[in-house]
Amino acid sequence: MIKKKIFNDPVYGFITIPSGVIFDIINHPWFQRLTRIRQLGLTYLVYPGAIHTRFQHTLGALHLMSEAIDTLRSKGHDISDAEKEAACIAILMHDIGHGPFSHALEHLLAGDLSHEHLSAFIMKRLGSQYGDVMNEAVKIFKNEHPKKFLHSLVSSQLDVDRLDYLNRDSFFTGVSEGVISSDRIIKMLEISNGDLAVEEKGIYSVEKFIIARRLMYWQVYLHKTVISAEMLLVKIISRAKELALRGAALFSTPAMSGFLYHEYTLNDFENNPDLLEQFVLLDDSDILASVKVWCSHQDKTLAYLCKSLINRNLYKIRLNYNEFDSETVRNLLVRSSEIYQIEPEDAHYYAFTGSIENNAYSSSSEKIKILYKNGEVKDIASASDNLNISVLSDPIKKYYLCAFEPVLSKRDLSYSN
Repeated sequence: MIKKKIFNDPVYGFITIPSGVIFDIINHPWFQRLTRIRQLGLTYLVYPGAIHTRFQHTLGALHLMSEAIDTLRSKGHDISDAEKEAACIAILMHDIGHGPFSHALEHLLAGDLSHEHLSAFIMKRLGSQYGDVMNEAVKIFKNEHPKKFLHSLVSSQLDVDRLDYLNRDSFFTGVSEGVISSDRIIKMLEISNGDLAVEEKGIYSVEKFIIARRLMYWQVYLHKTVISAEMLLVKIISRAKELALRGAALFSTPAMSGFLYHEYTLNDFENNPDLLEQFVLLDDSDILASVKVWCSHQDKTLAYLCKSLINRNLYKIRLNYNEFDSETVRNLLVRSSEIYQIEPEDAHYYAFTGSIENNAYSSSSEKIKILYKNGEVKDIASASDNLNISVLSDPIKKYYLCAFEPVLSKRDLSYSN
């Protein structure tokens, strides 16, 4: 079989698969699962076009990784073909550990494991099948490779993952504020003292990237209705797990059943190889099929929550820069118990508070380095003459109050700003 394939991508045009091994990995059933996991979870309930998948995103990130390494090579940096292939595999596999609905259900189905942990487990498991190149990819993914800039291309504050998802999510949501000059940024990449940097000429493109990321978080990822929808799904799965752990009978797909009736930990995944193989059978369809069936479950709370999601009767949500006072929350819980005639201990499924945080750029993490012609390197926050960048280094935290419409009345609007 000829494995030098191309994909027609709506964002970049034609994407070339750089090697036969990478083509084989893309065809692996565990990787093909990403075609059944939406990149932005339930965001399509707000932006109907946002139905693109993790599969599309990883192919885009693979394309940008290949472009970035070719750029660095053209500037005289020594990156072997084996290292390029390993770096491409690392970025291709960086999201393979995502569960159904991506970030919305992270830490809920697979216990305390992040998708990065699960991605590393999967890559290690596939090491026996793909050999040394996969083992090198794991080193790059976990920042154990001697060429640290390769890991920075996979995971940092200016990585090809972010370069792809900003443009891709902007394209599919129609939110133009997310459009960035990824081509320009990649062409300006350099290496300084072994670290990834951006040439001075690219500083304005990096500024635009940071600002675009801030705007996309407020307008898309942390849009209040997206938060409402995702929290509703979280509450549904939480209620289902609560009932399952009590021994209640619940419909579920075979892949999902174990994750409802058991609480798993990191040790469970490390000691039980079959558990990982069960996880990689899960995708969005397992959740949606269960939610549809649970609409008629005898548990009043689970059924109501599921019907609300299926019929898009989402929580009403209020945002505030300060925490909502405890008396307001208590009143909402009491009101929920009365209106829905439920036990007080179940009221938190109908009304609750939480917080969200937007941190477009962190000076405390691995910094975005700007390389000047004289060899000096500066953090973008101090190199930029744009006041917004230093301001954007400070995280912004907001608090939300969620409840269904009969509970969250107009008098609660006074808490919103």
